[in-house]
Amino acid sequence: MAAQYGDLVTNGTFTTGTTGWWSGDPAMVTLTAPGTGLEATATTDAANLWDAPFGQDNITLRPGCAYTLMFTARASQPGTTLRTQVGLGATPWTPGVDRTVTLSAVDTHFVLTFTSPLDTAAGQVSFQFGQGTAVTVYLTEVRLTCSTVREGFYADPDSNAAKWVAANPADPRAAKIARSLVPRPTAKWFGNWNKDIQADVDAYVTAAAAAGRLPILAAYNMFNRDNGGQSSGGAKSPEEYRTWIDAFAAGIGDRPAVVIVEPDSLSQLGSLPTEAARAERTALVAYAANALAARPLVRCYLDGGNATWIRPDDMAARLAAGGAASARGFAIGVANYDSTDVSCTYGHQVAQALATLGVPGARFVIDTSRNGNGAMDENGQHVDYCNPAGRRLGVPSSIGVGGAEYLLWIKVPGDSDGMCGVAPDVPAGSFSPFLAEHLIDGQ
Repeated sequence: MAAQYGDLVTNGTFTTGTTGWWSGDPAMVTLTAPGTGLEATATTDAANLWDAPFGQDNITLRPGCAYTLMFTARASQPGTTLRTQVGLGATPWTPGVDRTVTLSAVDTHFVLTFTSPLDTAAGQVSFQFGQGTAVTVYLTEVRLTCSTVREGFYADPDSNAAKWVAANPADPRAAKIARSLVPRPTAKWFGNWNKDIQADVDAYVTAAAAAGRLPILAAYNMFNRDNGGQSSGGAKSPEEYRTWIDAFAAGIGDRPAVVIVEPDSLSQLGSLPTEAARAERTALVAYAANALAARPLVRCYLDGGNATWIRPDDMAARLAAGGAASARGFAIGVANYDSTDVSCTYGHQVAQALATLGVPGARFVIDTSRNGNGAMDENGQHVDYCNPAGRRLGVPSSIGVGGAEYLLWIKVPGDSDGMCGVAPDVPAGSFSPFLAEHLIDGQ
């Protein structure tokens, strides 16, 4: 059975109403989603818990895998009992977890973990709350995730850090880098250095699939990339870029992958010299979003800048024009240092602004590769983006917090931002053991 990643529950935030959710006898239970979550109301005819059920079917569960079910709930009547189940959605209704919780009138966050005994694509998440009185249960952000190592992200065995350690085993920094960086899943960046982009992407995704893990890829070949800055290069024409991104998507095929689309491309629009150049850039990002969205198991996230660069309303407008409606969402803080909480706030602001532009439900991911010390120096000043001192590794790639879908190491720790900061002699994208050690130690 194919591996499953991320949220196994669809529409768990109810941004598209009750789509994907079922309920029992309408004389006993009804569902509405007014925009602030799900409201499930039981009537007095629902005398037993099972008389007022609702849930979601077609959940894939794998034997021996660890799962986490999370939801936030309250009830119109304090003391309401809510039975929560994940298991087989048909006879004999074998449960993976069957837990009863008591709700108050205040939102409470519940986290239930279990190891699945089932190997099925006919799993079910369900809730039951009939009690013989009229009562409403309010639910927000229902998430079911698989948390085993096998279902985790793919660590590139040929990363710059891994190659450096292999070439320098006697270096006193090697053990530290091997322990802290080499086994950590990071994004694999693809650009004009790949001579056969479809074959290279195919090989990387094939290796990840063989390991049963989810690859993180960054497409970084935009025409006039980095607007001629430290990471300049990319496709030589818009036509070449469209051909390239089509081949990139074809390399993934029908397999799962997370793709970060052209870091900085939309954030740098204001630095392009003409309106025609800005329109061309936006159209190319939209083309990439559509090409990747056509792949059924790809989750692509457009460049969403960072919290101290572009105003949320402006960033949302750029994302909307750049195909955010086709993408899964957007990426925050790529190759930057803002703390996770600051990035979460910004991500919510951009998502809300996108919703007002007709793009509801956009998710966001945060680059946590180097944000362990945030983006402020000892004097409270925002650090320069280019190889600043005093930064630290952030939370490794994982399921997100604070509303973020994922926390990801997108920028590869130890790879230089350019010939600047504390590494003035290290070109952009080159691995520096000096930078790596300082990130590990927080210096």
